[in-house]
Amino acid sequence: MEVCGDLNSDNLKNRPLTPLRILRGIIILLVYLSTAFMFLIYFAPVFALGLRLLSVHQSRKVISFIFGHWLALWPYLFETVNGTTVVFSGDSIPVEKRVLLIANHRTEVDWMYLWNIALRKGCLGYIKYVLKSSLMRLPIFGWGFHILEFIPVERKREVDEPVMLEMLSTFKDPREPLWLALFPEGTDFTEEKCKRSQEFAKEAGLPALSNVLLPKTRGFGVCLEALHNSLDAVYDLTIAYKPRCPSFMDNVFGTDPSEVHIHVRRVPLNEIPANEAESSAWLMDSYQLKDKLLSDFSAQGQFPNQRPEEELSILKCIATFSVVISLTALFIYLTLYTHSSFKVYVGLSFTYLSFATYYKFRPSPSIGCCRGDSSKEAKTH
Repeated sequence: MEVCGDLNSDNLKNRPLTPLRILRGIIILLVYLSTAFMFLIYFAPVFALGLRLLSVHQSRKVISFIFGHWLALWPYLFETVNGTTVVFSGDSIPVEKRVLLIANHRTEVDWMYLWNIALRKGCLGYIKYVLKSSLMRLPIFGWGFHILEFIPVERKREVDEPVMLEMLSTFKDPREPLWLALFPEGTDFTEEKCKRSQEFAKEAGLPALSNVLLPKTRGFGVCLEALHNSLDAVYDLTIAYKPRCPSFMDNVFGTDPSEVHIHVRRVPLNEIPANEAESSAWLMDSYQLKDKLLSDFSAQGQFPNQRPEEELSILKCIATFSVVISLTALFIYLTLYTHSSFKVYVGLSFTYLSFATYYKFRPSPSIGCCRGDSSKEAKTH
């Protein structure tokens, strides 16, 4: 069952791939690749290496500020350039800095639309993902995932659990904003995967779901175990699309989607059991609710309790693109047309980013700085 709002009554169609859209998409890809490369090359060694040796907290703060502006290019692309309408429903989201987001995984780009929420709440630079480790090997973007401290997993419990616990232990400081995003299904939805999931559910005596896959509960449990005392809430998000689920290239060329519908259920932490078995049951119940929401969406074309949300500012969009592109142009000029020391810096930076991403290297502050951070944290408590 395809739940992407494929309803005749809506008269929504995917936009045709015209020569103009192809040209615009190629330009957009070049812009994103060049800006990502130059931002990482020039900013990452200074702030993810140099500043981090002094203070992890300050390093994360600056990295989040800089790359939060780069990430903002994507929501602006979706809504302002492509003309995609993002429709919110369910609970309103207060300004909260430390939350766990769980969402269904309809397509390969669901995770990109979480940026539309985070941007509106001023937390875009602080969003982290639990994602499959193969994505860390992507050219350029893999560097970004490493610098932004996304958590890679192999989808093997015995391998992933120690890695998750180790990385999550570094995010316990309540001073640091954190939007941790998890897709408990572990993979994007297809009809074939759904059939396999239903067969497994039947054998295990679990509910058969039609629009989502059975969630893998341990990853959710590990996140709660590591961060339970420092989170404000869990945002249970259900995502659907019209007229069909988009791919990455649909986003780039602006052909799909016309609408993205995001249903929000905000759950305070004290309403989620800390016990592993009970939290697993809670997650399973949440996915049964998601399944029902998506069935209703397929029939009705919308989620219940639609609500208005702040529109993205066109002026901020223009300003963000202008600043990011101007800085990128400056970095390209410094690299190609000025003193050779910049070429040396770029070469060293390239080497460091390749090494750090491959070996999962993140420097720790010196002992003195660690003590300073610890004493500050102790005072906050």
